[in-house]
Amino acid sequence: MQKTNFSRFTYQLNNLFFGFLSDTWRTKSIGLISVLTGYFLFANFLTKFISEGKNELIMAPIIIVFIEIIIRIRPSSNSKFYYIWTVVDKLRIGAIYAVILEAFKLGS
Repeated sequence: MQKTNFSRFTYQLNNLFFGFLSDTWRTKSIGLISVLTGYFLFANFLTKFISEGKNELIMAPIIIVFIEIIIRIRPSSNSKFYYIWTVVDKLRIGAIYAVILEAFKLGS
């Protein structure tokens, strides 16, 4: 098959959407466990602070800053901290999913 612009485009698109399927089972399972752990921990965290009704104005900016720091400090893929960052990023994704789901539960 020739390397045309369309074939490069489809390869990059395929790698973007289905690149996670080419990972090892270890990477997939740790990623899934990280997402579910992030969801579980943050859902409990949100439930505790919603039921108390205190410190909401302080906790919301702290959570936003923490999430932005995780996004901004992405190391290069050949760094020794990249694997740890990937786990923390998956925890962040689970936490964001918990926030969105809690917002739908509250109806806001």
